[in-house]
Amino acid sequence: MYDAIVVGARCAGSPVGMLLARRGHRVLVVDRATFPSDTVSTHYIQQRGLAKLSAWGLLDKLVATGMPAIKHMTVSYRDIVIAGFADSIGGIDATYAPRRTVLDPILVEGARAAGAEVREGYTVHELIIEDGRVVGIRGSEAGGEIREERARIVIGADGTNSFVANAVEAEFYTRVPAECFVYYTYYSGLRTDFHSRIGDRQQIGIWPTHDDLTLVAVMRKLDAYQDFRADVEGNFLGIARDIVPEFAEELTTHGKRESRFQPMRYPDNYYRQSHGDGWALVGDAGYHKDPLTGLGISDAFEYADLLADRVHEGLSGRPMDEALAEYQRIRDEKSHSGFEFTTSISTLELTPQLLAVFQALGSNDIAAKDFFAMIGGGMTGEEFFAPERIGKLLGTGASA
Repeated sequence: MYDAIVVGARCAGSPVGMLLARRGHRVLVVDRATFPSDTVSTHYIQQRGLAKLSAWGLLDKLVATGMPAIKHMTVSYRDIVIAGFADSIGGIDATYAPRRTVLDPILVEGARAAGAEVREGYTVHELIIEDGRVVGIRGSEAGGEIREERARIVIGADGTNSFVANAVEAEFYTRVPAECFVYYTYYSGLRTDFHSRIGDRQQIGIWPTHDDLTLVAVMRKLDAYQDFRADVEGNFLGIARDIVPEFAEELTTHGKRESRFQPMRYPDNYYRQSHGDGWALVGDAGYHKDPLTGLGISDAFEYADLLADRVHEGLSGRPMDEALAEYQRIRDEKSHSGFEFTTSISTLELTPQLLAVFQALGSNDIAAKDFFAMIGGGMTGEEFFAPERIGKLLGTGASA
């Protein structure tokens, strides 16, 4: 009998398993993948996410893998350019975009080192539900027989197509339609810092990652998906030429594409019910938003930490339902501004109010530093977009 079973061992699952094991609980973490293995991801970790890794004792291990530090960022919209970087956040003065083939094994080994049992290559076939309460799983390792494992709580950390969420029929209570699709790949031969530029109904993102590679991602509106697929490379390079022609020149002159193009047709932005009798959801299983703002990995870390705290309380005498309800409430409150900002900017068509803010930021280095503090997770959207701050930025005394 386990205290907790965690289904999914990547950015949300291994941390929650690790943190519960460190508190002395008996934990089983399972994943159908084996590690190292890749997964669709934009890689970027905010400073607040790196601060979590530092607090857990895992950041030095990640930095030692040789990924380049990002200490200058450019965010632009058409001819508006906002450049700079945030001050230190939680003691972190850089950010990183690690390959998931490197990051995820560090998280998995962190869970093992804490005392959690981790089973890779393990498929969950069904949840065990008795009297309306989840009490365990039935699953098997590759080629093995199906066996059941029981626990006081089962945590779904298994992504947007969560088996656990689907099995308990977790309901969506906020849903904003996805606007775009993404294709990304890796190039060698480039030297660049972080740059995210939005053009006319399209976007390009550029940032360095492991092995002297640069991740290059393009985004377009969903209505262009079929046409884009007809000539992926031509359309990919066409977006680069349209939005950042000088980079497109470097891409074709000095760059060498080192992998195939990876598509991302992600689901809608959503919040879904993330707790019930004997179960909870964390990471994209319970809350998901467009990848444009790069919040996913850092959110997974932050809310895995929050969930581990509340599950520990529930395993230690507090009513579990009460503890889990508090987890969902705090998660929703803390993530709301990022969710709203993401769904507004991911349309690739800025509102007049947001356009005015971007124009002002392009010529105000001090305010731009605050903007990058928001991007890095050191300032909430409510704080950055507070009426007094925006009124001062725009010189109107009024809110944007």
